[in-house]
Amino acid sequence: MQKYLMAIDAGTGSIRALLFDLKGNQIGCVQQEWTHNEDPKWPGSMDFDWTHNWDLARCCIREVIEQTKIDPKEIAALSTTCMREGIVLYDKAGNEIWACANVDARSNDEVEELLRMSAGLEKNVYLESGQTYALSALPRILWVKNKLPKVYEKIASIGMFNDWLIYKITGKLAVEPSNGSTTGIFDLQKRTWDPSIANKCDIRTDIFPPVAECGSIIGNVNAKGAQDTGLIEGTAVVIGGGDAQLGCIGVGVVSPNQAAVFGGSFWQYEFNTATGKTDPDCRVRVNCHAVPGVWQYEALAFKPGLVMRWYRDSFCQLEKLESEKTGKDPYELMNNKASEIPVGSYGMMCAFSDVMNFISWKHASPTFTNFELDSKKFNRYTFYRAILENTAMITKGHLDLVRESTGNMPESIVFAGGASKSPLWCQILSDVLGLVVRVPVVKEATALGAAILAGYGVGIYPDISKAACELVRWDKTYKPNMENYFLYEKLYEQWRNIYTAQLELCNQGLTKNMWIAPGL
Repeated sequence: MQKYLMAIDAGTGSIRALLFDLKGNQIGCVQQEWTHNEDPKWPGSMDFDWTHNWDLARCCIREVIEQTKIDPKEIAALSTTCMREGIVLYDKAGNEIWACANVDARSNDEVEELLRMSAGLEKNVYLESGQTYALSALPRILWVKNKLPKVYEKIASIGMFNDWLIYKITGKLAVEPSNGSTTGIFDLQKRTWDPSIANKCDIRTDIFPPVAECGSIIGNVNAKGAQDTGLIEGTAVVIGGGDAQLGCIGVGVVSPNQAAVFGGSFWQYEFNTATGKTDPDCRVRVNCHAVPGVWQYEALAFKPGLVMRWYRDSFCQLEKLESEKTGKDPYELMNNKASEIPVGSYGMMCAFSDVMNFISWKHASPTFTNFELDSKKFNRYTFYRAILENTAMITKGHLDLVRESTGNMPESIVFAGGASKSPLWCQILSDVLGLVVRVPVVKEATALGAAILAGYGVGIYPDISKAACELVRWDKTYKPNMENYFLYEKLYEQWRNIYTAQLELCNQGLTKNMWIAPGL
């Protein structure tokens, strides 16, 4: 009897294999950290070591089977998910010949080359594909052409990391729309490759493998895949999707006008739409959802989780010591104190990530401003709360941005990821947005989304959306304090003006951008 579904998740910092029962309960997880090293010859590069990383992946699969003591014959199907934007290039024999991870930034020269080709090309590419040069595969492939011409000549096909995992297990390669659309070489409406985009950007048009829709069976575990992983030869393998899209499935955000915020190292605001229409001003990313017939507006906040980690490690040594004694999380200790700070942090604000502007994407130098030399008011708890409020305000900017583009707003927000563990952050987010915020029980939403697709592919779940809604359980719901909401409305306009001024200092070369897209 088949009782289990497997998800394999290739994240930025780790590879994981997870097992779920058919009711969506996680019964096992094995994780291995991995790193993507910079090639010293190419500043900003982020190489992907496919040999070592496949060893890590297959060991995770084998070990989760061993640790849970299940019979691998009981696995009904498996699917995969991954960080988006990472790409793998293959030769005619199907061997990997080049790969880079998601935020590889070696292609500044190529972005500048693309901009010189045509002033309006990037906008035209965006209007069809939903992508700019900032994260897409276009300048990276052009980089291979310019810097590694012998490798470029050997390219037979291109794939993403979730497809690569399936290829290693089944020997079959196909790209799916949710992650494939992040390459910038997709027709959003048709959910498939558009080689004419590649042609306009002076790159090969004969390197695009078949496209298979998310949730469809691509094949079965082959003999080599079984030998490598401990899976049973013949186990069904189902096309998965990108991490954010499968995260949405894992928290039940599967229909148009639903929305989610995933709070991790980066914060992703995902808003579902019934069409692949893009933003006329090219400010916000548009991707295919992993649910066929649904698309997503996506706005990214850069590094909120990393900012919190930096602040904790730099200024919260006392809380870290107390954590060692009591077992309480340092963030929980900080939250308890920061909850006593009034709304607006006594007028102090900070600038880290900006509201997204995809066509001209840059962030000001990290800044705290408008505080006084009063240690009773302006202590480390005030600065901490200001970071929480700052991130919520960025999210408000993203809701407004998507509303301007689509004419729609969600009725409530699903909040998942590590940041959702903070009750204070959840309440601040609800107050700033003026919306109900719902937090799911599941902490592995992306992997659960992959498991749901696996079950759908083999007929266990007759409908992706229904299965997601039935399997998601809710932990807490936060309702906005409308008095706080109106206070934050005033503070938001002030924050936007302050951020504009901070960004101008970068434009003048007086301060350094926290991050700036290649070629700007």
